[in-house]
Amino acid sequence: MPENWTIDRVRKALASKKISARELATDYYERIAARNPELNAYLTLSQDRAFAQADRMDALVAAGKALPPLAGVPLAVKDVISTRGVRTTCGSKVLENYIPPYDATAVERLEAAGAVILGKTNCDEFAMGSSNENSAYGPVRNPEALDRVPGGSSGGSAAAVAAGLAVVSLGTDTGGSIRQPGALCGIPAMMPSYGRVSRYGLIAFASSLDRIGPFATNVRDVAAVLQIIAGRDANDSTSTTAPVPNYQAEAEKPVKGLRIGIPKEYFGAGMDPEVREKVEAGIEVLRKLGCEIREIRMPHTDYAIAVYYIIATAEASSNLARYDGVRYGLRVDGDSLLSMYRKTRGAGFGAEVKRRIVLGTYVLSAGYYDAYYLKGQKVRALIAQDFRDAFTKVDAIVTPTSPVPAFKLGERTNDPLQMYLADIYTVTGSLAGVPGISVPCGKVCGKLPVGLQIFGPPFGEGRVLQLAQAFESAGGAGL
Repeated sequence: MPENWTIDRVRKALASKKISARELATDYYERIAARNPELNAYLTLSQDRAFAQADRMDALVAAGKALPPLAGVPLAVKDVISTRGVRTTCGSKVLENYIPPYDATAVERLEAAGAVILGKTNCDEFAMGSSNENSAYGPVRNPEALDRVPGGSSGGSAAAVAAGLAVVSLGTDTGGSIRQPGALCGIPAMMPSYGRVSRYGLIAFASSLDRIGPFATNVRDVAAVLQIIAGRDANDSTSTTAPVPNYQAEAEKPVKGLRIGIPKEYFGAGMDPEVREKVEAGIEVLRKLGCEIREIRMPHTDYAIAVYYIIATAEASSNLARYDGVRYGLRVDGDSLLSMYRKTRGAGFGAEVKRRIVLGTYVLSAGYYDAYYLKGQKVRALIAQDFRDAFTKVDAIVTPTSPVPAFKLGERTNDPLQMYLADIYTVTGSLAGVPGISVPCGKVCGKLPVGLQIFGPPFGEGRVLQLAQAFESAGGAGL
């Protein structure tokens, strides 16, 4: 049985009856049993649901019927995305025993396309973190180096795919939480444009930034998953009505003649010299493929981290107010309503979530709203304008995904600012609403993966996938 399944290989093996969907799901559960104790990538497994779906796919094969696009494909889902009847904790004690009564739209669409949902993956609490060390259920370890972080907040989803414990997975990206773990674990990982994929069923962190996107072992599979989950959803008023192109066909288009912008601001102080070397070698690969490389300026980049941590924390403060011991999740009784609020939130939320709630409440408070939140929104508009201006001159923008390779577990936990700076190259695209992908771009120190980030214009996922596919086909991962 192949160790490294892809969507295409699963479909062909099922159609030719070389393996059944149930046998494949069983194989993946055996892999999880063997490796998850050291990786901590999964928090909850959904065997009953997975085997029921696998049996449905096997019945289609037995009847000689056409198979849906993701028939039998083992899939992992980040634990901030709702799954009917399957525990969804957000990596928090507040929701330790929460079982949603409905599926997120993305989950519903993937299961309708034949995917087999193996379980829910570990993540930073409420998706707040850059290392997956903020989970109430312990950190995830990087499959490439067990003493290192996998990146965050979607570290479990990245580690599961990188370790061969799922063929594809879903994560969420608010400021880099798909792309950065993809880079650190050495797999392709995509953040679609804001509004391209429905957020219905995604438990909110920062509603103007949160996005659902795929991880896979190759760009073609990223495109295949995005194809299924993209598109308008009546349950999400922020989802776009823009038509969904054929992403797999877009990914196969030649890249010769495309203009690639390299922003000088993304290659500044704090960048690991070996990471810089790999990314510059990656840019040369694109040049050799016939792309025109242009240096561009994105002058407001330096303000991105500050702006992100004003806007994201403000929205988190608002969204997490619902966890009060009355309406959702954990309840710790006290001798008054205020006492119950304090005890519930004190016991239920971890340190990083509390830090962000306090920051967000502060920037929204009387006297500080104009000085911080309003100003932050104005600078966000300037960052978005940087991208719009750039896309009048170039077809895509290429940058490093992370300034450093995977750092050691515990290395940054006592220095929140250093932790926040891990997202310095990803938050800009989040604030601007544009799509971005991280693709593997070699390794440093012999084993630590580096990611190359490609941004496209709003709803230009096809262009992003086109460049990512060309880069991957040209051997970019082996630099």
